[in-house]
Amino acid sequence: MKYVAIPVVAGVLLVFGLMFSPITTISSGHHGVVTVFGEVKDEVLTEGLHLVNPLARVIEIETRTRKLEVPGEGASKDLQTVGTHVAVNYRLNAASLSTFYKNIGMEYEERIMVPVIQESFKAITAKYTAEELITRRDEVKDQITANLAGKLTHSSGGGIGVDAISITNFKFSSAFNAAIEAKQVAEQDALKAKRELDKVKIEAEQKIANAKAEAESLRLQKQEITPDLIKLREIEVQRAAVEKWNGVLPVYTGSAMPFINLKQ
Repeated sequence: MKYVAIPVVAGVLLVFGLMFSPITTISSGHHGVVTVFGEVKDEVLTEGLHLVNPLARVIEIETRTRKLEVPGEGASKDLQTVGTHVAVNYRLNAASLSTFYKNIGMEYEERIMVPVIQESFKAITAKYTAEELITRRDEVKDQITANLAGKLTHSSGGGIGVDAISITNFKFSSAFNAAIEAKQVAEQDALKAKRELDKVKIEAEQKIANAKAEAESLRLQKQEITPDLIKLREIEVQRAAVEKWNGVLPVYTGSAMPFINLKQ
């Protein structure tokens, strides 16, 4: 009976030893918050192996960059309904992790981050018209990032840091989308009409230029025609006719001598 009790006692001791082991390990990308009977201690354990109070409880908290996606909805400066999805890359500040855990706890996304993200989105989109939200998208994103980082730092006591945010395409009402599409079509039609008008103007200017050049050419030619030039041209024509004549006079019946037209 004594020999049977020895393994049982050893097993119980082993269980108690494991339960109250003074050694704990913190995983990579995490930090540990130490509590003793519910009291949060100031020390924060880093990655690796640590010796702790056997009565302590160690809570591992991830401190790597994490991502939270929140639907955003607000109104633009011109009172258009705006919707989107805001994705926030954030991380918990390891240096203040024990205070953060004590004051806020692990439900920080629902309690702090979601309301602050929605509030920041509404505050910034209200400063821009719906058209400006599209054309100045990068500026809007920077404004939301700055606003969100400041509010989260204040609300979390410096426990949450924002690395970056991304915003999907803004969504507006169907009526606004139809108005934007109609405006784009009108702008395209106006641009097409302007191009056609410019083409007509250029063609008209080219015709005028050609007509002016032709008129100027005729004017210059007219100025060059003199009586001497006309007489010279007649002589050249007669000479050409003589050169073409074969020396045989045409034969005609009748008493009159036929007229020889040397110009032909």
